[in-house]
Amino acid sequence: MADNLQATFGESLLSDMLDDFPDTLPSPEALKFKILVKNKKIGTLKETHERKGSDKRGKVEEWEEEVADGEEEEEEEEEEEEEEEDKFKESEVLESVLGDNQDKETGVKKLPGVMLFKKKKTRKLKIALALSDLVIYTKAEKFKSFQHSRLYQQFNENNSIGETQARKLSKLRVHEFIFHTRKFITRIYPKATRADSSNFNPQEFWNIGCQMVALNFQTPGLPMDLQNGKFLDNGGSGYILKPHFLRESKSYFNPSNIKEGMPITLTIRLISGIQLPLTHSSSNKGDSLVIIEVFGVPNDQMKQQTRVIKKNAFSPRWNETFTFIIHVPELALIRFVVEGQGLIAGNEFLGQYTLPLLCMNKGYRRIPLFSRMGESLEPASLFVYVCFTEHQPGHSHSVP
Repeated sequence: MADNLQATFGESLLSDMLDDFPDTLPSPEALKFKILVKNKKIGTLKETHERKGSDKRGKVEEWEEEVADGEEEEEEEEEEEEEEEDKFKESEVLESVLGDNQDKETGVKKLPGVMLFKKKKTRKLKIALALSDLVIYTKAEKFKSFQHSRLYQQFNENNSIGETQARKLSKLRVHEFIFHTRKFITRIYPKATRADSSNFNPQEFWNIGCQMVALNFQTPGLPMDLQNGKFLDNGGSGYILKPHFLRESKSYFNPSNIKEGMPITLTIRLISGIQLPLTHSSSNKGDSLVIIEVFGVPNDQMKQQTRVIKKNAFSPRWNETFTFIIHVPELALIRFVVEGQGLIAGNEFLGQYTLPLLCMNKGYRRIPLFSRMGESLEPASLFVYVCFTEHQPGHSHSVP
């Protein structure tokens, strides 16, 4: 596999650390047009550099890692969340070494004895040295805790966290989570019980700075619409600079508790539609409506909809105005959804378009529409007028 990667990608494959970044992550500019391999890695970057040019064919080394029992974090059902949160809070007692003796004794009594003397399970993996040495700035490392990462995790080590565990951490330790994503590339992946390849809403993890939110791309729907819309920014390059409050070390940003900021009022006048898709129902009356949704921090998430225009999908006219107050515009996405009214089976999805709020331009605009599979429905579109009003700016998203 290592030979195939090198033969296929050639100079585009990053196979050694960059001279200017021996002990820190490079900028996206420095990695432009480079392909990075993410995998387990044997040894350090320095050892990899020293082996460069040597013959590594057939050489295999062992990698040892801890294994959780049954990967319980990924198999839990949502109904057990409250009970698990209580256990999570109790386990925090052991991590603290600053409390008084009485608190420590109380905390230990709450925990089952097995947690104190539990033997850690490990497994050994065999890794080809040639493939290991292709891993430079994206070494896969099992996530243990935020405290462990602060103390021991290296700059080139990345974590993958299941959605269930990540969701709990985002509620219980949001500031530590955001601090973690400032220093380390963090990937969130769907839980194992999604046997139908369904997806979660990626917005909740973008809100706390996670760089890689993995989705099942084979499954269309709202999560993939948000994914495609999010990366329209920066020319669809696949890289977006996080807002300053998710990068600054002194920020106390909490998406669920916005203290201060620079909210804006977004006004959208939905004027008309152009050659909207028809429904697939037998009646096919051409009764259509539009829903405008905002995705972002919890306080910003809302939706409003137009009235139904009867029997006119070719050129429906609404001329309706909608107003949204958005507290964190840097994280907000706007989604336009066109539906065909169905009185018995419910409304039918006809098309949508999603884009970052800050990518919207003021004035009269044409909104293209895409199918559920992400295909263009040209010439189907919406005609709108967009207006922004900025409120008096606060100081920042941080609090003293």
